[in-house]
Amino acid sequence: MKKTDKYWQSNRSDIPASSKQIVNEYLLSLKLENKAIATIIKYRRILEKFLSECTTPLEKLTSDDVRKWLYKFSIDKKEKTIDLFLSALSSFFLFCLAEEHMEHMVIKKRWRPKIPQTLPKYLTEQEYSRIKLAAEALTLRDRSLILFLFSSGCRSSEASLLNIQDINIEKRTAEVKGKGKKIRYVHFSVECALILKEYLKTRSGKMEEPVFMNKFGKRLTKSGIYRITTHLGKKAGLLQSLHPHCCRHTFATHMLARGADLEFIADEMGHANLNTTRVYARIPTEDMILAYQNKMG
Repeated sequence: MKKTDKYWQSNRSDIPASSKQIVNEYLLSLKLENKAIATIIKYRRILEKFLSECTTPLEKLTSDDVRKWLYKFSIDKKEKTIDLFLSALSSFFLFCLAEEHMEHMVIKKRWRPKIPQTLPKYLTEQEYSRIKLAAEALTLRDRSLILFLFSSGCRSSEASLLNIQDINIEKRTAEVKGKGKKIRYVHFSVECALILKEYLKTRSGKMEEPVFMNKFGKRLTKSGIYRITTHLGKKAGLLQSLHPHCCRHTFATHMLARGADLEFIADEMGHANLNTTRVYARIPTEDMILAYQNKMG
């Protein structure tokens, strides 16, 4: 996407002009709140679909209108997709209420599907050991990247955006830009610091350069990071795919197993809501599994 693209604006001609103006006001408010670009684009497309198919003016919209549209839309759709659409519509309608474009909330809470929360995919201690062993054969860049992902809990986008000036090798901290452009400080391991130091010795020394660069001297992208992790997972003989978010989940579960509290883990991972971090508390640790096996055989 070009930086000049106004991703927060809808240009759909099949949406009533008055509704489109309100949608664009809402999307601009998301941009001003520093919501992620991907989130704004996703919400824009959802609202475009709804308003192009349900053309009742917003001030006359009723729960029956939304429910009828939702009934048709839900056919052959997964529950997660339905829940995402309802979340986007609810957020938009709350904005309309606050700005007095509507008088009543037209979505009912009971419409939301009950989705069982799945446990995050992570590596066991044995699998992590295999990954670290396989990583020793990687280049300094790839090895430092892998160690950074596992020991900091950062997202791939956050690792991609890191510049050399954001890293403090001595203190083993990094200033990362998370979702909504929120800045936070994360920590990384001694081993990661040592490998990073060696890797940065091979670089030009310009502090404004990206930490992780590709072979063309450009910033390593999220897709480039994904290729590195998945290739390493295959090399280590993992049965599951090693994607960057698996490294993040592994960081959280291993920290929890070592006695770190949820508030600390939430701060390190950049979770605004502690409930997002609580899911890791549902994962049985290896000590718990071993205790069960000792008792039950």
